[in-house]
Amino acid sequence: MSNVNVSIKEVVTYLAIILIAIVLASHMNVVVSGSMEPVMYRGDIVVIENPGTIQVGDIVVYTGTWPHGVPEQIIHRVIKIEKDSNGNTVYEIKGDNNPTPDPYLVHPDQIVSKVVTIYGHPLVIPKIGYITIWLRGL
Repeated sequence: MSNVNVSIKEVVTYLAIILIAIVLASHMNVVVSGSMEPVMYRGDIVVIENPGTIQVGDIVVYTGTWPHGVPEQIIHRVIKIEKDSNGNTVYEIKGDNNPTPDPYLVHPDQIVSKVVTIYGHPLVIPKIGYITIWLRGL
């Protein structure tokens, strides 16, 4: 009988986590690749906030069209801030696990959010995002 109680508690706990994730979904984003390992892994969820001021070292979520040519949200780190030939701010961005920076400079209007950090560490909820990845077929 105690095994049934433990199983019920586990199910209730997982349901609570899922419900909280649904409610907070506008403040979370699912990691869909290994490009930011070991900081975050595929299937993790990161807590996000409005981008505000962007600095080198920030992990941002931006809308890009690579590698498939289809607009998608990409979670990578800002490694350099510079001005383009017109004097506009642009960001060089790279996945921590990638050997080279992303192929295009990112403009401020492409950045949709910034990953929340606590004492320099991103706020990551491990593995819960696999549900979303599975539902989206990624």
